[in-house]
Amino acid sequence: MSHRKDTDYLSISTRIHAMETRMLTRERMDRMIDAKDDGEALKVLEECGYGELGRDRAQGLEAVLAAARSAVFQDIRAAVPDGSLVEVFQLKYDYHNAKTLVKAQAQELDPARLLLSGGRYDPRQLLEGWQRDDLRMCTQTFRDAAAQAREVLAATLDPQQADLVLDRACYEEMGRLAKESGSEFLQGYVRLSVDVANLRAAVRCARLDKSSEFLLQVLLPGGNVSRRSIAAVKGEGLRDLFQTGALAEAAALGAKLTQPDSGPLTAFEAMCDNAVTAYLSSARRVPFGEQTVIGYLYAREAELTTVRTIMSGRMAGLDADTIRSRLRAAYV
Repeated sequence: MSHRKDTDYLSISTRIHAMETRMLTRERMDRMIDAKDDGEALKVLEECGYGELGRDRAQGLEAVLAAARSAVFQDIRAAVPDGSLVEVFQLKYDYHNAKTLVKAQAQELDPARLLLSGGRYDPRQLLEGWQRDDLRMCTQTFRDAAAQAREVLAATLDPQQADLVLDRACYEEMGRLAKESGSEFLQGYVRLSVDVANLRAAVRCARLDKSSEFLLQVLLPGGNVSRRSIAAVKGEGLRDLFQTGALAEAAALGAKLTQPDSGPLTAFEAMCDNAVTAYLSSARRVPFGEQTVIGYLYAREAELTTVRTIMSGRMAGLDADTIRSRLRAAYV
């Protein structure tokens, strides 16, 4: 377990607080949404330090966002005394790539264009290692999960079952890294992330009238609320389970949406995401420490999602109100 002190993060915390001034605030989001054309909207991104888009704006947008994501991870990892803080946020990209490789192999497709940068493992090296059946550069947990997912998909022909194997491994690694970091704040983030995934799964399974046994197989361990407690309740019971935590508001709404024809999940999904943002936004009140780093990493990922939502909406010709309805709470 790490025994880092808050003062070990004094320099990077100071730099992060300065970089936060260039992030996408609500005012900047509104300027992008209300811009008379895409060129004017892109000027706001330039203020925030993003590169230029190419002629193919849809493809160029993804390239710019991917480059920004990788740059943030590389920059912060080089500056912090404990790289596990960054790895917790990188894991999802490694496991996305594992899912892509498993499915592409089963369908005899080329997965290269679907692999994402930003993880611990370079996508090209991961693909080459996968093709040689040599993933020695990856953790044992990752290797075992990738092999198991491949076997599960071959046996069941069910991609969701294979994804579940990899999701469990991803959250397992997140939990272990958070614990090894010694950061209670990071451990709290991981537990809350598991709760969010489980609450969403419970609502969706209820809408599909799935059994408690099925739900128990889908739920992830490691959250603040136990898997068995979630699987044992239905409907309004979800509200009671989460009523004292960060997801109280989301769970109350989710409980009302468990019937098949109870309406869209848009507001519920937003509440789940906003609960995580609210938890991590408390890091902005900390002058220096690992909390500042953790909050900033989450905030930059959330910013990339916001940029994609706004620009994709504009390119699709959506009106301003529709775009705004799809946004999440801002970190800054």
